[in-house]
Amino acid sequence: MSSDHHSLMMVAAAHDGAIYRTLFENMDDGFCVIRFLDGPHGPLSDYLHVLANPAYERHTSIANVVGQYLREMVPDEADDWIAFYGKVLRTGEPLSFRNELVATGRHLEVSSFRIGSFEDRLVAVLFKDVTDRVRAEGALQQLNETLELRVKQALEEREAVELALRQAQKMEAVGQLTGGLAHDFNNLLAGITGAFELIARRIEKGRADEVPRYVEAGLAAAQRAAALTHRLLAFSRRQTLAPKPTDMNALMADFIELVRRTMGPDIAVETCGDVQLWPAMVDTNQLENAVLNLCINARDAMTGGGRLVISTKNVTLDEDGALARGLTPGDYATISVADDGAGIADHDIERVFEPFFTTKPTGRGTGLGLSMVYGFARQSNGLVRIRSRLGEGTLVRIYLPRYQGTVEAAHQTSPHHQMLSLPDAMVLVVDDEPTVRMMMVDALGLVGIRCLEASDGATAIEQLDRFPDIDLLVTDVGLPGGINGRQVADEARRRRPDLAVLFVTGYADRINLLEDPEAADIDVLTKPFGIEDLQNRVATLLGAAKVSPAP
Repeated sequence: MSSDHHSLMMVAAAHDGAIYRTLFENMDDGFCVIRFLDGPHGPLSDYLHVLANPAYERHTSIANVVGQYLREMVPDEADDWIAFYGKVLRTGEPLSFRNELVATGRHLEVSSFRIGSFEDRLVAVLFKDVTDRVRAEGALQQLNETLELRVKQALEEREAVELALRQAQKMEAVGQLTGGLAHDFNNLLAGITGAFELIARRIEKGRADEVPRYVEAGLAAAQRAAALTHRLLAFSRRQTLAPKPTDMNALMADFIELVRRTMGPDIAVETCGDVQLWPAMVDTNQLENAVLNLCINARDAMTGGGRLVISTKNVTLDEDGALARGLTPGDYATISVADDGAGIADHDIERVFEPFFTTKPTGRGTGLGLSMVYGFARQSNGLVRIRSRLGEGTLVRIYLPRYQGTVEAAHQTSPHHQMLSLPDAMVLVVDDEPTVRMMMVDALGLVGIRCLEASDGATAIEQLDRFPDIDLLVTDVGLPGGINGRQVADEARRRRPDLAVLFVTGYADRINLLEDPEAADIDVLTKPFGIEDLQNRVATLLGAAKVSPAP
């Protein structure tokens, strides 16, 4: 090799060294080389800084690091740094991580790699200070948490406001309900009390021939009051229902003449029944009342005459269809009433099921018809839906769950005939209201039935033990003293499985009263009731009891 070539190589090497030195001293990131050592804490338990650039101090706030041992610099943090870089030395694989240099409060983002072989014990470290970024991220996280908390608080405040609004709307509805009730009941009570006062005056003056017309007026007012409470119970889903498998097509065939007479000559009544209509489990009397209410509403909407259509249809609802209607998926038999009358405005359509809300002129409606239909449908595990367009008419459809079975023909009985054949029956009458109890005992006495009385559940059970020949238990559901009518009946039938039971109640779900709703020797009578209705129910139950085999 010539001297000139050798000189050029030396110049190039010196030039490259100067470049690397310049990069080393001016690079922005911190850089150092460490050599692992054995020490008091074990093999490779410490390291010495053998090389470091000026940026090292700038990023760590530690000066003159070359020649310093880790365990002398940061004894409390040494184990963590040894673990990080010791892994790089043992495996030879580069490692990147972020860690806090607690001694100076700096957060470092580190890249580390081994130099040479394991035996050389050298590791290079390239790092930079990311303290500002970490603090910014922490501040952002805290802001997010604070924001989440503020959003949660805002949602809670909104929910509280909505709850207060719902409560205000509920109180407004209660006010409307109680106002309507007070108005209607005051009118009815005026008729009842006025009739009693006039009866007393006529009897006092010996004018008994005028008494019957006041009795008739008082009874009519009382019956209207009973109808009002039944509608309210229907709306609140607390009326007593007696559901049974029903063919609605057959029911409407018997019912349609009543509808035609109610509609009058100016309204054409048509029916459209699905010949394959499924049976429904429903109280037939309440269904007829509901449909009649819908027909009356339709009649009042067609002041100049029109067309009314009663139709039945099978409907199968999938999950989406059921969810949209607030029902469970499955099969439903439906009955609808449609008219081509005045229709209902959009702003009123959402309120038509509210009690005492009506679009009819004053004096033309109580506002309880549709609310009764709504409550009846929901209590029957169904639903009522309404569609209307102002000036074009209204359609109301009742959905009732399909009954999976066949409908047996109804058998008519003659309770009066049964009554005449049961002169020696004994009935236990249980009611805590003396007036009601007296009325029931006297009514049954009129047809030759012997009665025992009890005012509470404990006394009733004592009477059952004392008189084993009792044929029928007639009991109010709500009784004082801790034993209600249902419990009395359960205890009575535990001792006497053949004992017939008639529940008398202001409101109750039949399914809650009876273990077997289809039992022939158990029935429910809803207050208020007529004397003849009580006599007929008792006679029917006694007839069923007489033919039952003794245990």
